Amino acid sequence: MTDTNDDMLRLLIERIERQEEEKKTISDSIREIYSEAKSHGYDVKILRAVIRLRAMEENERQEYQAVLDTYMTALGYMTAISL
Repeated sequence: MTDTNDDMLRLLIERIERQEEEKKTISDSIREIYSEAKSHGYDVKILRAVIRLRAMEENERQEYQAVLDTYMTALGYMTAISL
């Protein structure tokens, strides 16, 4: 490889390493927030589900609810709350 290619490779690797470090920092911060929520009595599993649902588009959420209702009905359960 040429010096230019070597420099480019090094720069790309360094950028990826910085992003990985930022990702770890953000992940640690999120974990702390979940821990705080748990200490306030919130169910972390439900919080994660709410966050996942909020990230969905409305039509995607409706489709998810329809499939969930279908499965629950097939299993003899009723869904109490509509998403």
